[in-house]
Amino acid sequence: MKPLTPRRWCTQVAGAMALLALLLLISPGVGSELSSISWGDAWRARLGLTIEPSELTGRPLVDIDGNGVITAEERDAFVRIARAIGFDQRFSRSLLALQVGATLGLCGATFQILFRNVLATPYTLGIASGGSLGALIALRAGWVAAFAGISSTAIAAFAGALVVVAAVFTFARGSRRLTSNEMLLAGVTLGLFCSAMMMFVTAVSSERETFFIVRWMMGSLDPIRGIEGATLLPMLLPAWVGLVALSRALNQYRLGDDWAAGRGVNVTALQIGCVVLCSLATAGVVAFCGPIGFVGLVVPHVVHLLFGSDTRILLPASALFGAAFLVVCDWASQLSLRAAGWLMGKDLGSATLPIGVVTAILGVPVFLFLLRARTRRGHFTPGE
Repeated sequence: MKPLTPRRWCTQVAGAMALLALLLLISPGVGSELSSISWGDAWRARLGLTIEPSELTGRPLVDIDGNGVITAEERDAFVRIARAIGFDQRFSRSLLALQVGATLGLCGATFQILFRNVLATPYTLGIASGGSLGALIALRAGWVAAFAGISSTAIAAFAGALVVVAAVFTFARGSRRLTSNEMLLAGVTLGLFCSAMMMFVTAVSSERETFFIVRWMMGSLDPIRGIEGATLLPMLLPAWVGLVALSRALNQYRLGDDWAAGRGVNVTALQIGCVVLCSLATAGVVAFCGPIGFVGLVVPHVVHLLFGSDTRILLPASALFGAAFLVVCDWASQLSLRAAGWLMGKDLGSATLPIGVVTAILGVPVFLFLLRARTRRGHFTPGE
């Protein structure tokens, strides 16, 4: 493993940040609403730069009176619409996708290192299923209270995630300490139980509630105002800061418990701290957007191929690439049905695919390709 110098760390993380910044720059022009608005139009409207009426000639839905001449009033109306659609809808979606993708990528990488298992993510360990069940119960019960700016749905999701974590660690701390594979199996089993309980809640719900629950379980990044997306930050920021701060300790931990303990790492405290931080962040994502899979499974392996196994680079890069991956998936969710309608000769309007469907469609072939490539090379774990 190459020694990690400050220059190397800054160069590689800056490259990932530049990719994410480029995606955010063009995101106000990507979406299913009013395709006549480009990313350049949206930014110029946002920054107050002049858009000449002559530039809008021939644009759909701009020439309201249909006389072929774009008046100043029509130009001003276009500017207001471009600002609203470009930033209140498209850019806000991308910012939410950034938060969610960064969280899932970071937590996925942490769990794969922590459990030394290539399949370990908050979803495969049942934590996301426990959080989903808690959030679903809160939604079904109609709990709407908030505490310190955190919704009761998010609190219920965190409680559900912690119940699954406590159950898994209870088994692990028994008379014989479970291996990582056995802990993974316990998490998968509890996840399946939580999924069954979610189906039970759905079965006893009304038709309208069932439709809402099914849509929520597919994952969603529906258009929101930027301030609404910011309500996630109290649950995500502690995980972002805490897990990156623990990257040096995780670098020792991935070499073995005894090695880490010999280097002054409190292994038990490290495990509990990482699991609690990941559970808090995953619960926030699940409560706000529903379950979104494959990001935490695929992204850490891509980052490992690009940057190596040093967790001091692997964790922040996983967060940045997870954010970029979900931003692109969100674009696909907005554009895919419009493309399908164009191929079938039908107008599907501004319908979007659930983001969880898109991450699965894109994530499965990528993961299978990585699986084949890595097994040929003889190693397949980001923590190696």
